[in-house]
Amino acid sequence: MNEIGIIGLDLAKQVFQIHGASPDGRVVLRKKQGRGRMLEFFAKLPSCIVAMEACASAHYWGREIGKLGHEVRLINPSYLKPFVKRQKNDAADAEAIAEAASRPTMRFVPIKSAEKKAGLLDDVQGSRPFGPTANANDQRVAGASDGIRLGRRARDAKRSPPAAIDRNASGPARDRQKPELRTFAAHRISHG
Repeated sequence: MNEIGIIGLDLAKQVFQIHGASPDGRVVLRKKQGRGRMLEFFAKLPSCIVAMEACASAHYWGREIGKLGHEVRLINPSYLKPFVKRQKNDAADAEAIAEAASRPTMRFVPIKSAEKKAGLLDDVQGSRPFGPTANANDQRVAGASDGIRLGRRARDAKRSPPAAIDRNASGPARDRQKPELRTFAAHRISHG
């Protein structure tokens, strides 16, 4: 594989799109990768710049990918729109992310620590309207920010977090969920 200088990573629920470019901008990698094998993929790559659109789960993935020796950059979604060259799809988004991150004047979002994200969630939960949909969405966002994917149905959010965890995760992803799930469950129980 040619040398990869920058990777644009489009995050999704199950399958992520990866767009790799050489330091001179040539495309060297286009790939779909499942969430369970994402860290395994990045562990095998030599250090490079990994750029993502800033969203709830981007901070988690940024922390984890950064631990593997890569330089992680998060981009505000509003800055990406001018870089999408064709119809909106995951592959085009990943390419736009890589293109935007390569610009010298691009401004990036700092990656929040897990502790800072937990504090922000406490603030948001106190100000949100009540209701089953709002509560379910809050739980999904809180889980995503810790790398935990909760079920899509509202009834999954009503169950305790251990019952709602993604049972489709396998290998290292499932092993990683256990300590994070304990933290997440303790947070949800103490903050309701």
